[in-house]
Amino acid sequence: MIIEDVIEFLKKVPPFQSLEDAELKRIAEGISMEFYPKGLSILNQDGPASEYLRIIKKGGVKVFIKSNDDEEIVIDYRSEGDSFGFLSLIGGDRSRANVVAVEDTIAYLINKKTMSSLLDSNPAFTEFFLKSFLNKYIDKTYKEMHNKSLLYGGGDKLLFTTPVGELATKDVTTASKDITIKEAAGIMSEKRISSLVIVDSEGIPAGIVTDRDFRDKVVSKNRDVKDKISSIMSVSLIKAEAREYCFEALLKMIRYSIHHLIVVDEGRLKGIITNHDLMMLQGTSPISIAREIESQQTIEGLVPPSRKINTIISILLKEGAKASNITRIITEINDRLIRNILEIAERKYGAPPVDYCWIAFGSEGRKEQTFKTDQDNAIIYDNPELEKDEVEIRKYFSEFTRFVRDALVACGFPMCPADFMASNARWCQSLNVWKEYFSRWINNPTPEALLMSLIFFDFRPIHGNLKLAEDLRSYLEKHLKNQNIFLAKMAGIITKNRPPLGFFKSFIVEKSGEHKDALNLKLRGIGPIVDIARLFALERGVHDTSTLERIKVLKDKHPVISELGAELEQAFEFISLLRVHHQIEQIESSVPPDNFINPDRLSNLEKKSLKESFQLILKVQDAIVEIYRAGMVN
Repeated sequence: MIIEDVIEFLKKVPPFQSLEDAELKRIAEGISMEFYPKGLSILNQDGPASEYLRIIKKGGVKVFIKSNDDEEIVIDYRSEGDSFGFLSLIGGDRSRANVVAVEDTIAYLINKKTMSSLLDSNPAFTEFFLKSFLNKYIDKTYKEMHNKSLLYGGGDKLLFTTPVGELATKDVTTASKDITIKEAAGIMSEKRISSLVIVDSEGIPAGIVTDRDFRDKVVSKNRDVKDKISSIMSVSLIKAEAREYCFEALLKMIRYSIHHLIVVDEGRLKGIITNHDLMMLQGTSPISIAREIESQQTIEGLVPPSRKINTIISILLKEGAKASNITRIITEINDRLIRNILEIAERKYGAPPVDYCWIAFGSEGRKEQTFKTDQDNAIIYDNPELEKDEVEIRKYFSEFTRFVRDALVACGFPMCPADFMASNARWCQSLNVWKEYFSRWINNPTPEALLMSLIFFDFRPIHGNLKLAEDLRSYLEKHLKNQNIFLAKMAGIITKNRPPLGFFKSFIVEKSGEHKDALNLKLRGIGPIVDIARLFALERGVHDTSTLERIKVLKDKHPVISELGAELEQAFEFISLLRVHHQIEQIESSVPPDNFINPDRLSNLEKKSLKESFQLILKVQDAIVEIYRAGMVN
């Protein structure tokens, strides 16, 4: 090391910049330097105390702790000029956090003796570390994370931390599948229970019967009560593993419209959990809203429960839910609402003249919807046998889709300003026409074709003959093979949407207008990650549409995601959760929710995390440019 270089560096680093030259020279003469390769653990939580204050000369580190349930809680990311190890050095007993190099890092090391001398003789130096440091990076961070549920989660997190096995009723009544319906009814009456688990000769759950089964399959059908109970039991058992969290059980109950869930531990019966158990656990349950939606027979009846959907978001936030937890539950409930509307429409207009599949795209297609957004939907219908049938089909779906569109508006889903809705005849077409659309967009990737691809290639089936959507997805995946020009042009489009981060890591905000001094989290933060995942998914034939599901699958299929996928997942979760918190605050203040956030209103931790997320996106976008550079065109 050259002493003069160290002195010049320290003169730019607070609080060393306040020291006299002679003091800086003395410190520089005693400094050592270390190199930490990317991924190296420098300090370990509850491990030996640090023997040095480390000041980063080049590179960066992540400071984090592990909670009791092994959840990683990021405290800070630190880069050039930042220091770490102070608390551990002064405390002398143990390291308070984990510190890991997130890139190849070089640090200057100042020993404890020198630091103690500086703290004793320089009041300004002492104040910086003992007041500014503690308040900025520790006390304030924990308080914010607890109060805002950001990165850490506050309030009662039982739904997301309680294993199903702990809540399941242990004293489960079982019966052999060889008993009669009458005998089963007698057991349930005697025990005063609403469900009975049916087991085979080895005690393995084989099915379940509930009060509803007796009502729907025995009484209403006038079935002989001497028949075996196995003739009416539900054999397609939806089970929960004892180690799964209650959140997963909640999702299964909503998805499969069931109220009892068998809990197993390595195949053996552990217990049973009911929707009532989950409602008691979390107070107000999304299950109750899903059930209310399911029970309605009219559009007017669907309006009140649809207005309750947004309330779920604030409940889940208070329980420490991740953004992906929230969107999965909201997706299940919104899907149920849409299916009910479509079933009401089918009863009103009669059976459709041909099989159809209702598809969603946009955030709904990616299962990433939180608050209600514009409608983004379409219809794929089966290819008509005769040309004259087309007239009848179009007449039916014209009235049908307008009814559904208006019903969704009544339930809080505004019409799409660009008219990307099934009520637009262009987006209500036969399977063959949809294949022609996709083929034309891929073979002739004009700017408009690329826009359509970005929108429609995220389609997801919601209701009807799902095989139509599966056929279209298979056609898309097959047709995209070796379409390097199309993929290169898509890469060129998506890499132009850069995160709003300047050369010196400053945020680039709106200079004027309604959103002056703010940045668009959805368009410039979430959008680029969505685009990245979509591009690589189309390239590698991944059929999933959810951004996080795409990234998960791509970790084994794409080198860029193999290296940076975990960080992209964290960035997506963080920016999405930041956006949801912002929108909740707006709603609670009676302000319509939007995607614009003023970074000056963020905490230092949030700013730093957002900048790190933007830098990661830029890094992946640069990698895409390198991959597709030869085929990119303006």
